[in-house]
Amino acid sequence: MTHPFHAHFVQLARYNAWATARLLDAVAHVPDADYRRDAGLFFRSVHGTLNHLLVAEQLLWFVRFAEGISPRVALDAEAEPDRARLDQRLRAGTLRWEPLIAALPAERWAGTLDYTTMRGTAASLPFAGGLAHVFNHSTHHRGQITAALTALGRPAPVIDLVYYLQNPSQP
Repeated sequence: MTHPFHAHFVQLARYNAWATARLLDAVAHVPDADYRRDAGLFFRSVHGTLNHLLVAEQLLWFVRFAEGISPRVALDAEAEPDRARLDQRLRAGTLRWEPLIAALPAERWAGTLDYTTMRGTAASLPFAGGLAHVFNHSTHHRGQITAALTALGRPAPVIDLVYYLQNPSQP
């Protein structure tokens, strides 16, 4: 028997992959100088913010959820300096969430995610709430990047969850 959260979080994982792919498709048309310049974002550039997404979503949180370990990685690390490889790693990484979530036993949703913070202290979150954080965090930074695209005079993709829900099969 599955938990009601299963379907909800599988849907969020699919949305995360869809929105990230649409964003990366838009970013692909940005000249490298604009892609790497300081755009006033928390992680400065589009490149820096995409690297942060890789670090936070894939190298930190995915490992916490999938393997139960807490890697030490700087949140502002340039984990992937190559633009094309960063794109590939982000796309591939988002696709790992759905099978992970789909395989979770029903009782896992009522539990906690116990981990070690970046400062080395023990922490615990409600499991579902921690997973919600992952997808909310990615949405937050995708929004920053779409704002940077707009400021650069570039088209920003429509990546609102409601648009995905209305058109889940749209590329």
